[in-house]
Amino acid sequence: MISNPILKGFHPDPSVCRSGEDYYIATSTFEWFPGVRIFHSKDLKNWRLAATPLDSVEMLDMRGNPDSGGIWAPNITYADGLFWLLYTDVKVIDAPWKNGRNFLVTAENIEGPWSSPIPMGNGGFDPSLLHNEDGKKYYVYRPWGPRNHSDPYNKIVVQEFDATTNKLNKKRTNIFEGTDLKYTEAPNIYNKDGYYYLLTAEGGTSFEHSVTVARSKDLFGPYQVSPHGSLVTTWHKPTNAIQKAGHGALVETQNGEWFITYLASRPIRFPDRPLLARRGRGMCPLGRETVIDRIEWVDGWPLVVGGAHAKLEIPEANLPECDWGVSENFTDNFDNHKLDGNWQTLRIPFSDKLGSLTENPGHLRLHGNDSLVSLFEQSTVATRWRHHDFSAQTKMAFSPENFQQSAGMCCYYNTSNWTYCLVDFDEKLNKRCLRLIQVDHQIATFHHYDGNEIIVPDEIAHVWMKVDVKGLDYYYSYSFDGKNWVQFEKSFESWKISDDYIDGRGFFTGAFVGLHCEDISSDGCFADFESFTYLAK
Repeated sequence: MISNPILKGFHPDPSVCRSGEDYYIATSTFEWFPGVRIFHSKDLKNWRLAATPLDSVEMLDMRGNPDSGGIWAPNITYADGLFWLLYTDVKVIDAPWKNGRNFLVTAENIEGPWSSPIPMGNGGFDPSLLHNEDGKKYYVYRPWGPRNHSDPYNKIVVQEFDATTNKLNKKRTNIFEGTDLKYTEAPNIYNKDGYYYLLTAEGGTSFEHSVTVARSKDLFGPYQVSPHGSLVTTWHKPTNAIQKAGHGALVETQNGEWFITYLASRPIRFPDRPLLARRGRGMCPLGRETVIDRIEWVDGWPLVVGGAHAKLEIPEANLPECDWGVSENFTDNFDNHKLDGNWQTLRIPFSDKLGSLTENPGHLRLHGNDSLVSLFEQSTVATRWRHHDFSAQTKMAFSPENFQQSAGMCCYYNTSNWTYCLVDFDEKLNKRCLRLIQVDHQIATFHHYDGNEIIVPDEIAHVWMKVDVKGLDYYYSYSFDGKNWVQFEKSFESWKISDDYIDGRGFFTGAFVGLHCEDISSDGCFADFESFTYLAK
């Protein structure tokens, strides 16, 4: 059996393609750097990180990008001996209408090198590329702008793309106006048996999410919507273990089997907390993850085997198993010269400005930069929450000299919602102190200040920090010897770093646990992290 999700933690908007006997999934990264994560499988069951194409400022500059801006909905295809990767870099969100820039990059090998970004216009998002059977290529997307930004039906538009000149034909053709589910986006078109099959995401990005399928004998329509209803959705199953199913892509194996990858979420629920019952289907701190399901064709229409809802297990493909040995747990002793693929930074690449893996070999050195509320230069290195129950631990050496310098461990959703277990310098006590800070919808709460300090003894060189996530809640602990742990009295709510809490309709990322160092005094400081462990419970 294949267990879902196949990509745990924040991995939304999966686009899947096949090259020979190899399968690749590209997922959105939003403000997290490098942009786009591409995973590789040979059996659709076991996946490993294969590439992060947008890995330099020349490829992707996100300084100042808003929360949940950045890389939206990459689309990966394979044709003509090349991988073709489309993506949107969203620069404006909190405005009368959103604004982003679309680009195309190509590569002969998934590991690169990837071409320089080719501009594809700013007039839409969720672009995909159809490599038509007649050799022509078509750019398919959902338009946006001042007049149609709030139109819940939305149109799907096609433009011809000339791959020799890298230019789009100015003629735009509306081919589909959606269904009563509304919010039509994320188009993918497939050729099969004389039909063009158009997959779109509809219903919004939260629990009403779905995948709709329509078909036409002509690329430019008219398109007939499937009589079977949504291809994928969990809206009709409020108690299903996996929710928010939508935004899908099809792939055919070399053996003629069909599968669909799509995003979905695993909510935590509140059976013993009546005050939270109004949250209904629960809340999803792990963000939107990648799941897979089988497709069967009935009377010329694709259907999900066993029903449209997401499933925790499905029968595996008729493919030789290829287990990469990737563990759900993660330990990093920082003994390589580049960051492990489990780590990402915020908006900018990991560089000498942020830190080093060589200044103190066997350590991650983070240089103090902006605070966790910044959209520009944070020294934050983080990895996804992938389980509802896990423990993460680090060992840190840090010698701050003023109260504007701090370092430690954070649990982070965006610049307005996070918690931070830190060591800083108390200038009244002339001592290092352990603190907790919570920022909740931009409102800050401070713990262990003003007479309730936890002093780090002068002779202590290292402080161990740990966070234990236990379903609805999580707790920070500290140790001065790595053996005897003291748990902070204050606990925090896991569900408060979820899409559902941040915005009533859901926002777009997920919870991360990270290492951070800041110095808003600009006097210069650094923290050395000797190890990090993520352990599922």
